[in-house]
Amino acid sequence: METFEPHGSTQDRFGAYLLPGRVHDPRVAIGQARAAEHTGLSTAWIGERLGNKDIGPLAAAVAQATTTIKVASGVTNIGLRHPIQLASTAMTLQGLASGRFILGLGRLNPAAAKAYGLPLVTNAVVADTAELLRRLCGGEKVSYSGPAGTFPKLRLTDLPDTAPPPLVFAAIGPKSLELAGTHFDGVLLHPMLTVDAVARSAATVRDAAQRSGRDPSQMRVYASVLVAPELPEQQEIAAIAARAVTYFQIVGYGESLTTANQWDPSPLTQLRAHPFFDGSTAIADYRFTRYDLTDVAQQCIPSAWIKAAAAVGSARHCAQRLAEYLAAGADELVLHGATPELLGPLMAHAANCTGSTGPAIQGCGNARIGPS
Repeated sequence: METFEPHGSTQDRFGAYLLPGRVHDPRVAIGQARAAEHTGLSTAWIGERLGNKDIGPLAAAVAQATTTIKVASGVTNIGLRHPIQLASTAMTLQGLASGRFILGLGRLNPAAAKAYGLPLVTNAVVADTAELLRRLCGGEKVSYSGPAGTFPKLRLTDLPDTAPPPLVFAAIGPKSLELAGTHFDGVLLHPMLTVDAVARSAATVRDAAQRSGRDPSQMRVYASVLVAPELPEQQEIAAIAARAVTYFQIVGYGESLTTANQWDPSPLTQLRAHPFFDGSTAIADYRFTRYDLTDVAQQCIPSAWIKAAAAVGSARHCAQRLAEYLAAGADELVLHGATPELLGPLMAHAANCTGSTGPAIQGCGNARIGPS
């Protein structure tokens, strides 16, 4: 594969999630988005959760409360909305945001699809949905019958005076990464990946883009990184280790992450058998808050996993860790865990760790080897 040089400046190398995890008041996102914009972050990401973080109204509110920061869904699951409804939502948000919206899509969990009475989202459905959305957002009249459904005649009646939003696909495994490189404008990588895993994932995506006749340098790689810069211990555990529990506890997701990181998956068995879960295989993130899971996290999540796949400790050390992820091939890091209003010191150090065309780790000063 050709050598890839990351594009963009320091100012567009970092984004952050708003309202991470379970929340009870979506209005908090407004202050967090303004804090993210004030801090100099480039993108405010919204992880959709049904009931309290619907991407339509929440992204619209964030777009109106800010002026420069991009607003991204990270992610909206394919299959939850009819394609014309999803395209309409995307273009309305793009108009409200004056071209700052990014549509991040993901694959609906098979268990959720079954519970909701929806068909499984196959690779063919993902690929065809991306094409349908491009055509609808571009103003085309579309007739389609295939894996994504049967739609005799689709068309958006009116469109804002702005280009369609970029399409980004959330991926972990190699087939999903190849889908992203072949059919999307970018990829959103899952939290709790090591630097090496991000490098391998970025290469897979760009290789797929090149094989499909696309320019790999135009494929934007967003790597999600859990960060806890200088947080109190309990807040740090909740932001990182307890959040990791919500990933690794899910059957399938945990295996995908350990495979991507080339880790021994045996700790997953201990985690899922913990008495706290009382034998239930229900997704922990739907039942508990992060603070409920701190004891489980300390007992079952190996410290080596946290050290290798997150950024914890002093702001300077965390900045160095972020520079390593950028050097691995990520265009932009999506900071998760600590909320935007807590990221000021980290971003001050990160500005010294990245140059205009890529990481400059030597500029970080004497960063510590491990978390403080």
